[in-house]
This record gives sequence, C-alpha cells and structure tokens, in this order.
Amino acid sequence: MQADIEGEVLKLIEKRRDEIVEFLRKLIAFPSVTGDEGKIQKFVAHKLESIGLTVDMWEPDLEELKKHPAYVPTEGKYTNRPNVVGIYKGTGNGKSLLFNGHVDVIPPGPLDAWEHQPWAGDIEGNRLYGRGASDMKSGLAAMTMAFDSLMRLNVRLKGDVILEYTMDEELTGNGTLACVVKGYQADAGICCETSSLHVQPACIGRIWFEISVRGKPAGIQRRWEGVNAIEKGYAVVEAVSNLENIRINELKHPLYPDNRSALPCMVGVFQSDSFASAFPDTCLLKGSIATLPGEDTNEVKRSFIEHILTFSKTDPWLKDNPPEVRFVGYCGDPAEISPEHPIVKAVSQKFAVVSGQKPQITGRQGAADTRYLIKYGNTPTVIFGPGLTEQMHATNEWVDIDNVVTATKVLALTTMDWCGYE
Repeated sequence: MQADIEGEVLKLIEKRRDEIVEFLRKLIAFPSVTGDEGKIQKFVAHKLESIGLTVDMWEPDLEELKKHPAYVPTEGKYTNRPNVVGIYKGTGNGKSLLFNGHVDVIPPGPLDAWEHQPWAGDIEGNRLYGRGASDMKSGLAAMTMAFDSLMRLNVRLKGDVILEYTMDEELTGNGTLACVVKGYQADAGICCETSSLHVQPACIGRIWFEISVRGKPAGIQRRWEGVNAIEKGYAVVEAVSNLENIRINELKHPLYPDNRSALPCMVGVFQSDSFASAFPDTCLLKGSIATLPGEDTNEVKRSFIEHILTFSKTDPWLKDNPPEVRFVGYCGDPAEISPEHPIVKAVSQKFAVVSGQKPQITGRQGAADTRYLIKYGNTPTVIFGPGLTEQMHATNEWVDIDNVVTATKVLALTTMDWCGYE
C-alpha cells in the first residue's frame, strides 16, 4: 500500500514537471535582492493560501531580535520585508517537520556580464538560468511543489508541517532567527539550500572582518619620508593567506575531507585613499574567514587577531603601529547534527528510492541558517536542495531542471515517511 501511494506521488510530480519549472521561473522573475523581499513574499503567501495552508506573514521586530544572542547587527530596516510561514496541522500522532529557505538573493552585478538576463528565467537545454536559480529559489520551488503535490493527492499527514520562507539571509540570517524567536520548531527540519543533491548534516560558519592599516603621511615629492600603507596592506594580506594555509593543514572534520574548499580565509576588498597623485597613508582590507563545525566563533576571532598582531611584530613599522581588526557584517556559526540522525537517514533513503543511487553525505561548504534551527530552535536540521553549490552567487547562475524535479520527489516522499499519513 505504501509503495502504491509513493508511486502515485512520484508519477504526479513527474507529470507536473513543466508546472514546477514555471513556478521556479516566476520566483526568479522577482528581483528580490536583499532589502527588496516584499513583492516575492506576497506571491509566496498567495501560493501557500491556494494550497490550503494557514499563512503567517509578519515583519520581524528588530528591537526584539536585538535581545537575542545570535542577532547579527544590520543597517537595514524590515519595513515591507516580511517573513512568510505556511502551517499544516496534521491529523495527530505523527512527527512534525519544518522546511526552511530564503527568498532574498545577492545583486546580479554588471548585466552585460550575463549571457541570460538575471530575472528572465531563460531555459537552455536542461539548464534554467537566473539570479537565485541555484541559491536558492530552486530549493523553495522544490519544497513548495513537493507539499503541494501531496495536497493534490489528498495525502493526510499525521504530523504537522511548517514551511518557512525567510528574508535577509544573505547579509544576516535574521529572518530565520525571527522564526525561531516566534516559536516555530519541529521534531526535525530540512533546509533546502544549495547542496547539489548531497545530504548535508553540517555547514561551515563564516565571519566577515575588516583590517585598518595605517602608514606614515608624506608628500608625494618626499615619499621616502613616509610609510606606504598599500605596501603594508599587501603584507597583511599575505599574513591572512598564511593563516588560511595553517588552518587548512591543521583542522580536520570527517565531513570535510578537502579543507581547501571548506576553509577559505582571504581578503576580498582592498581600499586605499582616493587620489591618484597622493601618498597612500591609510589602507582598509575586508574579507572573511570560514569555520568548521565544532569551532567556537569567538575563539576563532581571538585567534585571528592574535595572528595579525603576531605577524605585525615582525615588521619594523607595524610592530609599533599594529593594524586594527574589526568584525563587521555577516557572522554565522558553523552547525551540525549527527550523520546518524533519523532525519538524515530519512532523506538519504528517499533519495536512493527516487534516484536509484546512494546519496553523498557531505558537509556544506557555505554557511546556512541551520545554525539557528539547531542551536536555538530545538530543530535538528539537515540540508538538502537541488541548487549547485558551485553556482552560489555566480554570474550566469543556473540550476539543472532534472535536479529540481528529483529534489521535489525526495522531499515529498520524506515528508510522508517522517510525518506518517492516513
């Protein structure tokens, strides 16, 4: 009987392939760059209402969030930037399941660098292009259409289901934190972030930093009397690179066998003065450092500062004029659950049923909002989504349509298995 019902679900989702793709194209059509999530959230809320879910749509209270230890400071406001949560009440005696995803995307960058316009949702072969195609509107489409398909077949789930569509993930993660603060939790969760269809019980953390380097002012005609902040800045960049090598060689985690991809520690922005014919006496570096599950964020910050100051003692100028390190902007803890957790096994089993292949169990090489769900939301959460990890934030971003359909099937069967049904 169970196999028959699962078979009907798989047939329906396959039949709805074009409908799933079109729903994803509609999501991509909203230019929901962080700070402009209002319109897409109204669209999502309408879709959830049409499925028959109870919809909770609210603007997160910044003052309330500031009281939480995991709050990430933001310069933005949350007016017209709501969270949307769809709620299904099961018939009873089943385990509850929470789906999580974010609607915001990063800016597309120069439009002339795109072969397909970022909001068009163009299809070429089996690839669907657009900003957010992988990160992570394909995940939103999969979790939405998976649940929608169960409702189309009148599958009566025993456990409750919560579907979270959050804002402000790309800069802070405060959208998911707001869901936690409001009390949304479940027996287990699935975050549909980019995972390349890998089943991922862990994610890295990410810490943004700024380093101010000061030189000695001088006139350009007597520049030898000064200390060039650009030259000193380059030396500090090299010190940051050396720290990356140290961490790659020393840190270990079973879900991250290749630390080169898991532990980037680099300067991504180098700024110095503003006039071409003036001696550069200040320099600002901006970058980020990744952390592995099990690492303490505050300890990593302390070690980072110590490394920069230790390096500075080897430089005749910097030893008396040490760089100033600040941690500004995004700061996300790493997170993990056991690979043996039942939700990991449930997703893995259904992936094998759908694909006929053994799933890859890996750690996500990017930060994720699972840190809030696991640490503060009492919801052990695994990451599984159709988006390609290597397509996160990429120009000409795309997703494989087959992966989207596969993920939709896996999520539907996992929901039935986890929640139970009548």
